[in-house]
Amino acid sequence: QVQLVESGGGLVQPGGSLRLSCAASGIFTALHHMAWYRQAPGKERELVAIIRSTSTIDYTDSVKGRFTISRDNAKNSVYLQMNTLEPEDTAVYFCNAARNEDRYWGQGTQVTVSS
Repeated sequence: QVQLVESGGGLVQPGGSLRLSCAASGIFTALHHMAWYRQAPGKERELVAIIRSTSTIDYTDSVKGRFTISRDNAKNSVYLQMNTLEPEDTAVYFCNAARNEDRYWGQGTQVTVSS
């Protein structure tokens, strides 16, 4: 059974930082495209960052220079370092794993940026 478990969300002031973690079981993160998505209230889920099985990385424009995605294959985990957070980053953040036709999602972790 595949499980993706996110952690690290919370309440942070504008300009602050958070580090999200996604621990995977039942799959090898090294063999999957691993990504972070987010969904704000009333909005569609959007791709934030992806690290592919080839280790190429992409970010959505709004987080470039502020967020960093990384992967630790030994721990079968993926991370999202979020710096200089803005109120517009407030959302539920989801971990995603994809390989061929297979797609897996975590349960999500809430990130709230507010003063």
